[in-house]
Amino acid sequence: MKREFEGRHGFPPGTNQVCLANDDDQEGARALDRDPLASMDLVTFYRSIGEVVWEDVGNGYVIHPVRNVLQHLLEYGAVRVDENQEPCGLVIGSDGGGRSYVVGPGGAIHRTRSASLEEPDLDRVADDLRHFLELLEHSLARFVATGDPGHL
Repeated sequence: MKREFEGRHGFPPGTNQVCLANDDDQEGARALDRDPLASMDLVTFYRSIGEVVWEDVGNGYVIHPVRNVLQHLLEYGAVRVDENQEPCGLVIGSDGGGRSYVVGPGGAIHRTRSASLEEPDLDRVADDLRHFLELLEHSLARFVATGDPGHL
């Protein structure tokens, strides 16, 4: 993607990388593991991956570092995933267009319909973290092939 990006778009690519977890990230994963809202898949992910930043795939995709997930939880609390539940979702990323990705208590991934996290309207986009990562991979492959990432 980076090799052909400037020729296709007329400007150099930004940051597009998957960062491996460092010691601080792994410590954050241990802290996340102690939180009852965190799914085991999310904790396992953060033990290996520090963050995902694809600035140039569509509007961009980011899976936030675990320290950002924990900081958001500390400052703003959990997100209400279902209007019939107490707030129980964790904000784990964004799409570069202002919408956030939230993991619910069962591990399903939801995307906000707008930039607001106060009483957000959410759409379920993946059954679990693995499914979400597969969808991200498909978006990247589609973007490389066509210049369009689709609508994750």
